[in-house]
Amino acid sequence: MEKLKLVEQTQVGEMPAFKPGDTVNIHYRVREGEKERIQQYEGVVINMRGSSANKTFTVRKISSNVGVERIFPLFSPFISKVEIKKRGKVRRAKLFYLRALRGKAARIREKARATPTASKA
Repeated sequence: MEKLKLVEQTQVGEMPAFKPGDTVNIHYRVREGEKERIQQYEGVVINMRGSSANKTFTVRKISSNVGVERIFPLFSPFISKVEIKKRGKVRRAKLFYLRALRGKAARIREKARATPTASKA
C-alpha cells in the first residue's frame, strides 16, 4: 500500500486551485494520427471527485444550445494549461442542478473580488 502511495505522489503535479462553480478554460492536447494540437474547452466546473493522483473534475459547457459535459483527470499529462476565468460563488460541492436550468437561470454569481484599500496620505 505504501508503494502505491509513492507512485501516486510522483504523478501529482502543479495545478491552479479551483473549485466547483469556477469557470475554467482547459488547454487539452489532442493527438490525431501523428499530429498533435491543443484544443480549448471552456465551461463551469460542476463536480470534483477522488483524491491525490486519482482526482477528476467535470466541466459543463453549452455548445449549440446543447449541454456538453466532459470529465478530465486533474493530473493528466494531456492537460497543458488550466486558466481560471471566473470564480463562482456557490453553496454546494456538486452542481448537478445546473443540468436542469437553461439560459440566464443557469448563471452562477461571481465572487466579490477583494479590492486593495487606497490610503489617503
